[in-house]
Amino acid sequence: MCGALREEAARWLSEAEWDLGNAEILYREKRWNAAAFYSHQAAEKAVKALLYSVNEAPWGHSVRILLERYFRRVGEEPDEGLLSCARELDMHYILSRYPNAHPAGTPHEAYDEVTAREALRAARKIVKYVEGVLRT
Repeated sequence: MCGALREEAARWLSEAEWDLGNAEILYREKRWNAAAFYSHQAAEKAVKALLYSVNEAPWGHSVRILLERYFRRVGEEPDEGLLSCARELDMHYILSRYPNAHPAGTPHEAYDEVTAREALRAARKIVKYVEGVLRT
């Protein structure tokens, strides 16, 4: 990987790790919907770091689609465990933020500790995978 691509991937991974830290703080503070959203953001930015590392433009917000693009680009079969985490996180991109995404109430009323914990677990797995790929 050339220096410019390595640097851009590192910037995105750094921000992914920062967002993961934000998600953990929000989880501790029982801000369940925000913790889920920042979990999504952490994974999205981590996978975008992967795409930058292989000179692929990382457009879009679906962690699953971005991850599938990465695996296609490197000629590997997608990791089903990672894709499962990506599917989990993609559900929170809109639902965690917008009241009109719910039949009634607000996102902060709709989210609970279990949902936020699962989102955080999924984000940690994806970020850890990306760290392993980019830091080897």
